[in-house]
Parts: sequence; C-alpha cells; structure tokens
Amino acid sequence: MNDFTYATNTDVDAIARSLREARRVLVTSHEKPDGDAIGSCAALARCLRELDVEAEVWIQGPLTPNLAGLVGDLELRHAPPDQPADDADLVVVVDTGAWSQLAPLADHLRARRDRVIGIDHHRRGDDVAARRLVDPTAASCTQVLVPLIDALGVPLDAGGDERGWHSIAEALLLGLATDTGWFRFESLGAEGFALCSRLIAAGADKNHLIRMVEDSDRPERILMSARALGSIRFGDADRSAIMVLDESDFAEVGARPEELSGIVNQPMSVGSLEVSVLLTQSEPGRVKGSFRSKAPSEPGSTRYVDVNQVAAGFGGGGHIHAAGARFEGSVTEVRELVAAALTRALREAGFEA
Repeated sequence: MNDFTYATNTDVDAIARSLREARRVLVTSHEKPDGDAIGSCAALARCLRELDVEAEVWIQGPLTPNLAGLVGDLELRHAPPDQPADDADLVVVVDTGAWSQLAPLADHLRARRDRVIGIDHHRRGDDVAARRLVDPTAASCTQVLVPLIDALGVPLDAGGDERGWHSIAEALLLGLATDTGWFRFESLGAEGFALCSRLIAAGADKNHLIRMVEDSDRPERILMSARALGSIRFGDADRSAIMVLDESDFAEVGARPEELSGIVNQPMSVGSLEVSVLLTQSEPGRVKGSFRSKAPSEPGSTRYVDVNQVAAGFGGGGHIHAAGARFEGSVTEVRELVAAALTRALREAGFEA
C-alpha cells in the first residue's frame, strides 16, 4: 500500500540551514520551463550567490529566448545533452514534484534522493525529494520561495543592476506574474498582491518583464495562434472549446512547441465558455494537452470546472484552473477523449447542456 502524501514535511528554517551550510547546490525545474520555473531557479540561484554558495542551474528541455533573456549572467546548463556531475551537496527541484516532468534528470535525482529538496505549489507530486516545502495555496512557486529567502537574510533587491534588472525581486515577480496570467487568475489573493507590491518596491521592473515576456514573440507564434483558433470546436452549449495543432502546423509554420504559451487562454474571452483546451502534437504519437477553466462567477460558488481533476484522469495535473496532461495517440483520437471528459466535468459542476 502506498501511503505517500505530497505535502510539506520540513520547515523553512531547516531548509535555510542546509542551504547556508552547502558549498555547491544544483537547482532545476520541470521540462520546458515556464516563467515560474525560470523565475524560481533564477531567484534561488541569485540568493545563494549572495551567500557565497555556488549554484548551478540546470534547464530540462527547450527554453524560449524571451525567458532566456531574463536570466542575466547566470550560467545555464542543459539536459539533454549534458548531465550533472556528482559534486553538489544539495539538489533543489522547484515548481514541480512530478517524475513525468523531470525525465532528463530523473536518473540523477533518483540516485541522490537524500540530497534533494522540493519546493512547489502544485497539489500533486511524486516522492522525488526527501524534504519538501509544498504550498498549494500559493499563486506561484516564487511565492513559496519568499519566506525561505527572508529566512536566509538576503534582501530582495540583491543581484540586480542599477535598473533593477536581473535582481532576486525581478525573478520572483516573473514567476508570480506569469503563473497568475498577469494578475488575473483566482489563485492570486491579497497575500499575492501584497507580495507584488513588495517586489516592485524592491526594484522589480514590471514594464521590462512585460516587454521581455509578452512582447517578444516571433511571427511564427502569431501564425500558430491563428491556426489554433481556426481549429476550434465549441461544445456543451458553447461552454467548452478544444483547439488542436498537429505536426503539419509545426512543419508548415516553422514554430516550436515552447512558443505556444498562452494560446489556450484566448477562447476564454467568450462569455459562455467555462473551459478551454489546446492539444498539440509536434511529434508522432504524442499529444500534449493544456487545460484552462474560469473561476466561479460568484464568491463561494462551486459551479466551475476543476481542470486539475480532469487532467488527473489522463495522468496529468496542475491547478484547479490551469493544468496539463500528456497522451499517446493522435490529436484526433485525443480530442474525442477530452471532449467526453469535459462534458462529464461540466455536468458534475452543475452545468447542463
């Protein structure tokens, strides 16, 4: 019987002591890192550098150029093609605890589990780390990191230049802003807004982040957005929408899978819509699904789709209103499976066709 529970099993002060005593720390996150993953890695690495602890950041899978431009002078290592040496006192995995998102470094992590610390804000995860700080109420993983950085005694404005660029505060704001849809998602409450204010007061340049993250796309992303919207199928009395992008779209446009962030949100402007899904197939037989849902229209209402539960039915997971899953098969086959799952989820939430 597996009685593992994905939850905090230590405290901030204990983790802070371990990090202070380390000489070398490996920091990594999930494959195809997003803003929260990169922000969490960069914030922790910059914090450790202020303590004269050597930090090595490992990126798993491709990284978009706009996010790469926000790491400053941090040196990034990539798996694949490389693998870390066995010379780190600690390994910190941020913004995930799922083996399915750590494939490039899975063997390395399994062999060193006693040295692994997990810091996350997702509700589901695996037994990746011996010690964990998990706060599903946090709007981003960077929000979970703030008490740890405070416990380490490192100021949030550290690490930046005279403009505030490449500071700890900027990295933290990157994660908070992108994981909340630039402060629109229900996950961002009063505590998150207070943190946002603190980060800006510490010198984080919100306008610089917007320019780098939101206004630096290649034309290919816009063309893929058009194709995704052109493929849209509304269902369940226009309460669900499924978009697909297949191998031919990637080949003909020349886009990369990591450039598609945010496209799944575009149908959410439709008033009747409750849930949106983007299915992408960039290689034979493998489909990635991104799920989004709206928060309830009234405080305290239970009439909403928990896409974390929908994705979990396919072996995935994430958050209540933002989740993902991976499938074997074609986008045509997967679309039918997902459409049926959305119909069930909408009915269970109290929406009738």
